[in-house]
Amino acid sequence: QVQLVESGGGLVQAGGSLRLSCAASGLTFSSYVMGWFRQAPGKEREFVAAIRWSGGNTYYADSVEGRFTISRDNAANTVYLQMNSLKPDDTAVYYCAATRRYSRDYASYAYWGQGTQVTVSS
Repeated sequence: QVQLVESGGGLVQAGGSLRLSCAASGLTFSSYVMGWFRQAPGKEREFVAAIRWSGGNTYYADSVEGRFTISRDNAANTVYLQMNSLKPDDTAVYYCAATRRYSRDYASYAYWGQGTQVTVSS
Protein backbone atom coordinates (compact mmCIF):
# COMPACT_ATOMS: atom_id res chain seq x y z
CA GLN A 1 0.00 0.00 0.00
CA VAL A 2 1.45 3.29 -1.12
CA GLN A 3 1.52 6.09 1.43
CA LEU A 4 2.69 9.67 1.05
CA VAL A 5 2.71 11.66 4.27
CA GLU A 6 3.36 15.40 4.22
CA SER A 7 4.53 17.47 7.15
CA GLY A 8 5.95 20.90 7.87
CA GLY A 9 3.02 23.16 7.08
CA GLY A 10 1.93 25.97 9.35
CA LEU A 11 1.34 29.66 9.77
CA VAL A 12 4.08 32.07 8.76
CA GLN A 13 4.33 35.79 8.10
CA ALA A 14 4.92 37.13 4.62
CA GLY A 15 8.61 36.97 3.79
CA GLY A 16 9.15 33.95 5.99
CA SER A 17 10.13 30.39 5.16
CA LEU A 18 8.81 26.88 5.60
CA ARG A 19 10.15 23.47 4.67
CA LEU A 20 7.69 20.78 3.70
CA SER A 21 8.57 17.10 3.80
CA CYS A 22 6.87 14.13 2.20
CA ALA A 23 7.74 10.63 3.37
CA ALA A 24 6.89 7.85 0.94
CA SER A 25 6.38 4.14 1.55
CA GLY A 26 5.04 1.20 -0.38
CA LEU A 27 6.63 2.16 -3.71
CA THR A 28 10.04 2.06 -5.33
CA PHE A 29 10.69 5.69 -4.55
CA SER A 30 13.64 6.16 -6.87
CA SER A 31 11.51 5.06 -9.84
CA TYR A 32 9.06 7.93 -9.47
CA VAL A 33 9.00 11.57 -10.35
CA MET A 34 7.85 13.41 -7.24
CA GLY A 35 5.76 16.55 -7.42
CA TRP A 36 4.25 19.20 -5.20
CA PHE A 37 0.87 20.71 -5.93
CA ARG A 38 -1.26 23.18 -4.02
CA GLN A 39 -4.90 24.08 -3.82
CA ALA A 40 -6.31 27.27 -2.42
CA PRO A 41 -10.00 27.61 -1.44
CA GLY A 42 -12.19 27.97 -4.51
CA LYS A 43 -9.31 27.31 -6.90
CA GLU A 44 -8.12 24.34 -8.89
CA ARG A 45 -5.18 22.25 -7.80
CA GLU A 46 -2.05 23.68 -9.40
CA PHE A 47 1.45 22.45 -10.10
CA VAL A 48 4.18 23.85 -7.89
CA ALA A 49 7.33 21.82 -8.52
CA ALA A 50 8.60 18.39 -9.56
CA ILE A 51 11.85 16.47 -9.44
CA ARG A 52 13.07 13.45 -11.38
CA TRP A 53 14.43 10.37 -9.64
CA SER A 54 18.05 11.45 -9.86
CA GLY A 55 17.35 14.90 -8.51
CA GLY A 56 19.22 16.39 -11.44
CA ASN A 57 16.12 17.72 -13.14
CA THR A 58 13.76 20.03 -11.34
CA TYR A 59 10.76 21.97 -12.60
CA TYR A 60 8.87 24.90 -11.12
CA ALA A 61 5.76 26.92 -11.68
CA ASP A 62 6.57 30.47 -12.74
CA SER A 63 4.90 31.78 -9.60
CA VAL A 64 7.42 30.05 -7.31
CA GLU A 65 10.58 29.99 -9.46
CA GLY A 66 13.48 31.45 -7.51
CA ARG A 67 11.67 31.23 -4.15
CA PHE A 68 10.95 27.50 -3.76
CA THR A 69 13.40 24.61 -4.03
CA ILE A 70 12.44 20.97 -4.45
CA SER A 71 14.86 18.22 -3.46
CA ARG A 72 14.78 14.54 -2.65
CA ASP A 73 16.63 11.96 -0.59
CA ASN A 74 16.15 8.59 -2.25
CA ALA A 75 17.81 6.78 0.65
CA ALA A 76 15.24 8.24 3.02
CA ASN A 77 12.31 7.99 0.59
CA THR A 78 11.58 11.65 1.20
CA VAL A 79 10.97 14.70 -0.96
CA TYR A 80 11.25 18.25 0.33
CA LEU A 81 9.96 21.66 -0.64
CA GLN A 82 11.90 24.59 0.77
CA MET A 83 9.73 27.69 0.53
CA ASN A 84 11.34 31.10 1.00
CA SER A 85 10.04 34.65 0.63
CA LEU A 86 6.53 33.42 1.18
CA LYS A 87 3.60 35.56 0.07
CA PRO A 88 -0.06 35.55 1.11
CA ASP A 89 -0.86 34.17 -2.37
CA ASP A 90 1.09 31.03 -1.42
CA THR A 91 -1.61 30.16 1.13
CA ALA A 92 -3.02 26.75 0.21
CA VAL A 93 -3.09 23.08 1.07
CA TYR A 94 0.11 21.57 -0.30
CA TYR A 95 0.13 18.01 -1.59
CA CYS A 96 2.94 15.75 -2.65
CA ALA A 97 2.34 13.26 -5.41
CA ALA A 98 4.12 10.55 -7.38
CA THR A 99 4.12 9.71 -11.07
CA ARG A 100 6.15 7.48 -13.35
CA ARG A 101 6.52 10.18 -15.98
CA TYR A 102 7.06 13.89 -15.46
CA SER A 103 4.00 16.07 -15.97
CA ARG A 104 2.56 19.33 -14.69
CA ASP A 105 -0.94 17.86 -14.95
CA TYR A 106 -2.23 16.63 -11.61
CA ALA A 107 -4.27 13.94 -13.43
CA SER A 108 -1.00 12.24 -14.38
CA TYR A 109 -0.05 11.58 -10.76
CA ALA A 110 -1.11 8.20 -9.40
CA TYR A 111 -0.40 8.64 -5.71
CA TRP A 112 -1.20 11.53 -3.38
CA GLY A 113 -0.62 12.55 0.19
CA GLN A 114 -3.33 13.95 2.44
CA GLY A 115 -2.01 17.50 2.23
CA THR A 116 -0.59 20.00 4.68
CA GLN A 117 -1.91 23.52 5.23
CA VAL A 118 0.33 26.49 4.60
CA THR A 119 -0.99 29.88 5.65
CA VAL A 120 0.94 33.07 4.96
CA SER A 121 -0.24 36.17 6.78
CA SER A 122 0.31 39.67 5.46
